[in-house]
Amino acid sequence: MNRLVAKTMSRKRMHQPLKRNKKELPPEQRKELLAALKARFEKNMNRHKGLEWVNTQAKLEANPEKLWSINEMERTGGEPDVVSHDKKTGEYIFYDCSPESPKGRRSLCYDREALESRKEHKPEDNAIDMAAAMGIELLTEEQYRELQKLGNFDTKTSSWVKTPCDIRKRGGASFVIAATTLFSCITTVRNLTMPPGGSVAR
Repeated sequence: MNRLVAKTMSRKRMHQPLKRNKKELPPEQRKELLAALKARFEKNMNRHKGLEWVNTQAKLEANPEKLWSINEMERTGGEPDVVSHDKKTGEYIFYDCSPESPKGRRSLCYDREALESRKEHKPEDNAIDMAAAMGIELLTEEQYRELQKLGNFDTKTSSWVKTPCDIRKRGGASFVIAATTLFSCITTVRNLTMPPGGSVAR
């Protein structure tokens, strides 16, 4: 469906969904999530060279709503991980680094307009609204290209990315398919435009 990005101000056991009006995790769930994020951080140091987990954790603990959003990424089958730190704002940037499309976010239309225009085989939701409900955003094309520098992603699935307004006004929406070989080889990303009502594997 979509790659997501969250900012702070592996397949594992999925957490139970929370009520949307309470965007704060219970203590035990918060502890479990932080442990999972720490393990992923330490396993994939190439994604965040120069960063230390202790500083990332402190930022997350100071932003319970952002931690809730990251948990939503995790709960729906994603693998959120730190990819950069904005020194000017102090924000830590998290991308969804699951190797393939998160199972809890597949077969969606791009946005509500596209969903409502579908007459047959209508998906249950759309990428834009789902991301908003989770408190995060779709990756831009540029961000997706940065993600592809960190490893092999989407070798079997495709992702919606944030569509430029001029393309969306013409009735299209962008998604990307990554064709990869070995980790050390160049990754090719093809930008495609398709009717936004068409759901893709991501």
